[in-house]
Amino acid sequence: MSSTEVAESDEYQGATPSRGLEIAFAIVALAVTVGYLALTTQISLRREAAPGQIDARFWPMVLAVTGIVVAIVLLVIAITRPAPGREDIERIQPGGVVRVAATLVISIAFIALWSLGSVILFGYRVEVFPIAAALLMAGLMLVYGHRRWLSLVIYTASITAFIYVVFGMLLRIPL
Repeated sequence: MSSTEVAESDEYQGATPSRGLEIAFAIVALAVTVGYLALTTQISLRREAAPGQIDARFWPMVLAVTGIVVAIVLLVIAITRPAPGREDIERIQPGGVVRVAATLVISIAFIALWSLGSVILFGYRVEVFPIAAALLMAGLMLVYGHRRWLSLVIYTASITAFIYVVFGMLLRIPL
């Protein structure tokens, strides 16, 4: 084999198996879901549900408990079985770590903006969620390679409007 053939064959090899990575992922998943369960118990209720009825905490708690069970199963599998092959997973690509870091920064900025709720500008109350959601989507689309500005604007505006109308206006879920 020539050096170019070796380089091409290395390019298409999958990542190497890693038991430590599998265990670390399971522990992080367990920690996140336990934190999520703790947060679901803090959901304020406008009124308590009668016995046998579902309140605002029910589905978030179901999701949290399900997530904890799945994370525990992943941890048991990661500890008791050999690390699975990862031939189908590509190696880290150039710029991949930067994209993940940019995604985290954009997501944290979105959460920080969203927590404001609403602001008063020039005497008018302005909801922050639609603006923050549009900026989140546009930012993530730019980070992951979308460059056509017309579709960028149309897509972010239409999806943000859809989410705001369905959840904020029709379902009256406070955003």
